[in-house]
Amino acid sequence: MSLDIDYYELLEVERTADEKTLKTAYRRLAMECHPDRNPGCDKSEAKFKAISEAYDILKDPQKRAAYDRFGKAAFENGGMGGAGARGGTGCGDFSDIFESFFGDAFGGGRQRGPVRGADLRYDLEISLEDAFHGRTTEIAIDVAAKCDDCDGTGAKPGTSTRRCNLCAGHGKVRAQQGFFVVERTCPTCHGRGEVIEDPCRKCRGEGRVDMRQTIEVTIPPGVDEGTRIRVAGKGEAGPNGAAAGDLYIFMHIARHKVFERDGTTLFCRAPISFTKAALGGEIEIPGPDGSKHNVSIPEGIQSGKQLRVRGAGMPVLQGRGRGDLVIQIDVETPTRLTARQKELLCEFRETETGEECPQSRGFFDKVKEFWDDLTE
Repeated sequence: MSLDIDYYELLEVERTADEKTLKTAYRRLAMECHPDRNPGCDKSEAKFKAISEAYDILKDPQKRAAYDRFGKAAFENGGMGGAGARGGTGCGDFSDIFESFFGDAFGGGRQRGPVRGADLRYDLEISLEDAFHGRTTEIAIDVAAKCDDCDGTGAKPGTSTRRCNLCAGHGKVRAQQGFFVVERTCPTCHGRGEVIEDPCRKCRGEGRVDMRQTIEVTIPPGVDEGTRIRVAGKGEAGPNGAAAGDLYIFMHIARHKVFERDGTTLFCRAPISFTKAALGGEIEIPGPDGSKHNVSIPEGIQSGKQLRVRGAGMPVLQGRGRGDLVIQIDVETPTRLTARQKELLCEFRETETGEECPQSRGFFDKVKEFWDDLTE
């Protein structure tokens, strides 16, 4: 099998594969052809290196875009800092040239050093009650964590790194281009200033390995849809012992059977009988904390009328006080009546004068005037 083939074919995925699909395919193939599982097999070792190179390119959005457009030529002569750049002697990118001209005038240019690990996002759905009270929960995430075998150095246990001979430990090299001297990242150590001669077998010199971690998260009372909680240092570990990124947890509130929410205000729809709407009365509405609110219904209330209970809504996030509970009244017309109930309603209808429902009377008076105008 020739390993000089398309990176997508190496990983056995479609060109439209997302990040998760790429990682799954890489893990499966890496496990199959890892040198530790195939001792002495040169073919497996060669394939392992090839799929590692392919995954290293395709997992990076910028490198992947360059590969999709130009193929492996995008990484020749140090281009994009990809796999081919590790042995190349290219002239660097435009930002490196800009730094060589203006770096000293603007504070010395970009600082080279360990690359901080990537930040991670986690979407967490909780109930409205949890958002009201707050809670502590545990989440499990797959993350690139610091390698325990080499303690994140990337060097085989018992060995150490050495100073890069090409850049003398500075992480940068200079090259003459016509009248100018261009400074660029060292292609041998990639700006670290150190070289790993004997890489750790577990992490292959990266200083980090993929693993599942369980993280405890404290959710404060009052969180809303889209609230972001930052957990410092719980993102991906940086390569070769660099600092880890952060974990950002985005909150999503599950649909509730009784309440709808708008900020700190809770809304509740309460259907009532037409007799209670006419005569008035009282209804009992629960709160998200389990409390009970007795709400008075005034005589003659109409559908759509809103009643407000102050301070019975959601707590203010990282503040004091609570929002309101708003009850929208819907007057329900009965659909199942007994013979006696119909009899009583008929008696009531016979006593109606039109003054009982002024809105209804006003509307039909306007309708009558409209017809009269048409017939004149």
